[in-house]
Amino acid sequence: MATHVEAEIASQPDCWRRAAELARADCPALPEDGERVAVVGCGTSLFMGQAYAGLREAAGHGVTDAFAASEFPGVRSYDRVLALTRSGTTTEVLTLLAGLRGQVRTSAITADPDTPVTGAADDLAVLDFADERSVVQTRFATTALTLLRARLGLHTEAVEADGRRALAEPLPEGLTACTQFTFLGTGWTVGLANEAGLKLREAALAWSEAYPAMEYRHGPISIAAPSTATWMLGTAPAGLAEQVRGTGARWIEDGLDPLAALVRVHRLAAVLAAAKGLDPDRPRHLTRSVVLTGS
Repeated sequence: MATHVEAEIASQPDCWRRAAELARADCPALPEDGERVAVVGCGTSLFMGQAYAGLREAAGHGVTDAFAASEFPGVRSYDRVLALTRSGTTTEVLTLLAGLRGQVRTSAITADPDTPVTGAADDLAVLDFADERSVVQTRFATTALTLLRARLGLHTEAVEADGRRALAEPLPEGLTACTQFTFLGTGWTVGLANEAGLKLREAALAWSEAYPAMEYRHGPISIAAPSTATWMLGTAPAGLAEQVRGTGARWIEDGLDPLAALVRVHRLAAVLAAAKGLDPDRPRHLTRSVVLTGS
């Protein structure tokens, strides 16, 4: 019997198509060109925020920073603070939005409008079609990023086609035998690499790390060995693949759109979890939302 997370992984390209349609409509929760924007979130949402910040700045739409909601710097000035929160109940996000009320325009992207975030943010975008039953986030995160990416004019049907390829094609051979995984990115895909590493830790209790690709040679490559895998999300810097292969480690660079490549990582997380007898719908020590008491 398939887990919830497996079904949610498989639905991602369809969710992306719906998000792209929503991005073309009037949506006041999404940043306008030229605004100074801070994106905040926790865990997966933070990493999607990092990816969006990289995309938006690189495309020339305005200054964009990403922060963990608990680490938002009050000394900086922004035109909008955008919160990513699947559950709409995360303590750090709600605390931050409450503290910013009346000081700066706030927006939130959520899967559930019947939660406290509705009253905490000035504007709301709801992706209820991408909500999830599993604790481990997959489709909500990539769909939220697709909504933002499409608003920037950076999403095409080719991304959705690559997503379907990522679901249909076999995973690289031998990955289930690897003892360690490193994910690399450049620019906006550093956020995706961070998320890829988190997915393997959450779902499969795997030893995984993530780095900007150029930084990998400054120390982390020392752990590369025939039993490890190094996975590039996006295009690798010249010479890096050869250096990694020279260590005997597996090198993975599939040529898919980086968001679609993340779908392959989701699949790997589910496969590794199954091989270990783990339930990715109920990962160890984790809950769907982090709600802190006495904070």
